Amino acid sequence: MQEAREAIQNYDDVDNWKTVMFLYNSALKEVGTKLEILNDEFKHVHSYNPIEHIKTRIKTPESIVKKLKRYGYEVSIDNMIRYINDIAGVRLICSFTSDIYRLASMIGNQSDLKVLTIKDYIKNPKESGYKSYHMLVSVPIFLSDSVVNTKVEIQIRTIAMDFWASLEHKIYYKFEGNAPEYISKELRDCADMVSMLDEKMLSLNNEILSCQRQKTIEGIKEEVSEVTKQDAEKLGFAD
Repeated sequence: MQEAREAIQNYDDVDNWKTVMFLYNSALKEVGTKLEILNDEFKHVHSYNPIEHIKTRIKTPESIVKKLKRYGYEVSIDNMIRYINDIAGVRLICSFTSDIYRLASMIGNQSDLKVLTIKDYIKNPKESGYKSYHMLVSVPIFLSDSVVNTKVEIQIRTIAMDFWASLEHKIYYKFEGNAPEYISKELRDCADMVSMLDEKMLSLNNEILSCQRQKTIEGIKEEVSEVTKQDAEKLGFAD
C-alpha cells in the first residue's frame, strides 16, 4: 500500500489526494443515508425490509493504482477520477431477486441522484457466473463554496449471490486471477445452484405471502359474518 501511495504522490499533490478521498467518503455517507431512509420508509409503509445489509468501502490506493495500470492509464488523480468508477462503493444485500429491481427503481427515482450507467449482471451474467446489479450514480457534495458531483457505484445482490461472489473473489485472489479451469467450472456450477436457490426462495416467499393474504381475507369474512349474525338477532330474524 505504501508503494501505491508513493506512486500517486509522485504525480500529484498530497493535498489534492486528501481532498479527492474526502469527497468520495462524503459521497458514501450521502448515499448510505439515502438508502437507510428508503429502507426505513419501506418498512414503515409495507412492514418489510428489502435491505438485509448495507456495506460500504473505499478502494485502497494500491487497488486504484493496479486498476489504472491494468487499463493502461498513467497513474494520476485526474485519471483516477475519470476512469475508475468504483472508488466509492456501496453493496446492498437483499433476500430476494425481486427486492433488487425494487430497490434499483427506488434509487433511480431519487431526484438528487443521477444514474450514469446500469449493468444488469443478473439478466446477463458474466462468463464466470457472477451475478449482481450495478448502478453508477453521481451524488452532489455541497461544500462551503462549491458543489462537487462525485461518483458512487452501487451493487445490489441477494445473500446467495453475495456468498458466491465472496467465494469467487477469495479463490481468484489466491490464484492471482489464473485459477485452473476445473475450479472455474466448479464455480460456474455453483453459480447455477445459487440461481436455482434464489428462484426457489422467491417462489417460497410468494407462496407464504399468498397464504397470508388468504388468511387475512378469511378473517375479514368471519368478522363480517359475525356482525351480520348479530344484526339479524337484534332484528329478531335469528334461528
